[in-house]
Amino acid sequence: MKKNNSNKVKLGASDKIVRGFGYVVITIYALACIFPFLLILGSSFTAEEVIRTEGVQYYLLMTQTYHLKDSYFAVLLPLMMSPWLIIMMKNFVKAIPHEITESGKIDGAGDMKIFVSLILPMLKPALATIGLFLALGYWNEWYQSSLFLSSKVDVKPLQYTLYEVVNKMDQLKNSIAGQYISLADIPTEGIKMANAILATGPIIFLYPFVQKYFISGITVGAVKG
Repeated sequence: MKKNNSNKVKLGASDKIVRGFGYVVITIYALACIFPFLLILGSSFTAEEVIRTEGVQYYLLMTQTYHLKDSYFAVLLPLMMSPWLIIMMKNFVKAIPHEITESGKIDGAGDMKIFVSLILPMLKPALATIGLFLALGYWNEWYQSSLFLSSKVDVKPLQYTLYEVVNKMDQLKNSIAGQYISLADIPTEGIKMANAILATGPIIFLYPFVQKYFISGITVGAVKG
């Protein structure tokens, strides 16, 4: 007996393009994640002297293999996504009733139309939650910047700039120690408190606008599995 394929929804040209683009992006991202593990595997069978001279280290990888020295991508890419955020988004998507997708297919809508018109509006809490976590990660980032962004880069993240300011104030305080200058006249503690205000102020003002989405997104991501 032949199987009845009349219930299958035919994919349109736009749906095929979106799926193909998604497969390409996922493949490239997967290869980028697998490459460091291949380096580790190869180094495990390499002589110790070769490893010391050639050096397989996640700084040499970014600067010599990916050529991201003094590039903002060296700061943006490592923090772009984390396994925890992926799991949270996955749990939120799983919580969407399957009947919504089925209703769209019954009406003759393709995958792209269903996603844009039905699924995407329901993902606002999850997207707002993940967006807030990403914003916090980028806002508080300073370590990657200290490794890959040298003095050639004019604009640096705020946290790294504040980190440099505090260090320079401490260096200035140590350099004039023992001279005929009162250390109490240098406002090191005041500068540190001002830096704290600059670092936390914008996030405090941003949080109330995404609070309702943030709470609902966290709740769904935590209880669904």
